[in-house]
Amino acid sequence: MKAPYLRTPDGRYFVAKGRLWRCSNPDLPEAERQAAVDALMDARRAVRDAETDEARRAARRAVDAAKRTLGERGDVWWSDGARDWTRFAPKNTPYADWFAALPAAEREADGA
Repeated sequence: MKAPYLRTPDGRYFVAKGRLWRCSNPDLPEAERQAAVDALMDARRAVRDAETDEARRAARRAVDAAKRTLGERGDVWWSDGARDWTRFAPKNTPYADWFAALPAAEREADGA
């Protein structure tokens, strides 16, 4: 089984393929979170199975809507004014010292 993704100490991001990706909002009620995850999985399957460009575009819009509900896209879910570092390499962010202090094996096994 694959090791879980590294998470930043504040829980805002996970590291995959050398980039930070925003985590879901931990304050979402469980029923709302599960409904959004289910919608996301359905939408991803619809992208995969789309037979027309329009169907693919509609499915991608559904993926985006589910990710926004989860807090992974759109406005950030934290309220302290910190900027969004999604898609940045950890070494180019305020998480650089944390990431550099990790054992090399952990940094290199970041879900890639």
